[in-house]
Amino acid sequence: MNGTKYNSIEQYLSTLPKEIADILTQIRKTISLSAPDAIECIAYNMPAFKLHKKPLVYFAAFKNHIGFYALPSGNAAFQKELSNYKSGKGSVQFPLDQEMPFDLISQIVGFRVHEVNEAKQGKK
Repeated sequence: MNGTKYNSIEQYLSTLPKEIADILTQIRKTISLSAPDAIECIAYNMPAFKLHKKPLVYFAAFKNHIGFYALPSGNAAFQKELSNYKSGKGSVQFPLDQEMPFDLISQIVGFRVHEVNEAKQGKK
């Protein structure tokens, strides 16, 4: 990381090599299509989406992978599908030398949308 404090996803993307920015742009589009009511933002200095003011997912570029953060529940729900990737409690690394799993990203985002919506309804 270069120490820049990002104010927008566009600013974040503008600092990346074109091929990496293109991948993140596709991830951004995938998230937007799967969560049309979500709001784009920067959180923890990386691109993120929130729904009903709650964190939905985050993503970021690293030297050899794209980090995708769907919180622990998103990873737990897709443990089998994510088993081929290096992952932590709430993170997964999609290697840059492999095809990006956009369908899986879409499914995870859909799960998180459902989860956030359910939590919101439970508060009514």
